[in-house]
Amino acid sequence: MADRAVRPAGLVRRGLARLLDSLVFAAVAAAVARPLVPGVTAHVQAKIDAARASGRTTTVWLLDSTVAGSLGAVFAAVVLFGLFYEVLPTARWGRTPGKKLLGVRVLATATLRPPSFGAALRRWLVYAFLGLPGSLWCLVNRPRRQGWHDKAARTYVAR
Repeated sequence: MADRAVRPAGLVRRGLARLLDSLVFAAVAAAVARPLVPGVTAHVQAKIDAARASGRTTTVWLLDSTVAGSLGAVFAAVVLFGLFYEVLPTARWGRTPGKKLLGVRVLATATLRPPSFGAALRRWLVYAFLGLPGSLWCLVNRPRRQGWHDKAARTYVAR
């Protein structure tokens, strides 16, 4: 059993687990954004109509405090959801629901146990900022197939 815990997970399993978790994130972002869309659309349309009614050529900025507030609300909801969906389960059990479904887990390289909360948070934040390019590093990294987010948190994904 200890030998299985050390073996890195395959790239297909890791990719599918990330895809499942990303679909959940996208669904949450869409669910939070959906009620805000009509208000933002009406606000932007009112700005465009006012510019047309003025009869002169003018620049209409689509990003203003109203739109930025709505984007901020969606961003805050996704970050809060990420803490509960990605960071806490990774720190507690070494898995997100997507990873659990595909039979992989995140382990600290030094202890072969789930990472600390700080390491799980660092792993998630680095992945959030670097995304696919950082993840592709696992294609060339040996022996543990670590992405940049794994390197930053000193973790790897095991079977």
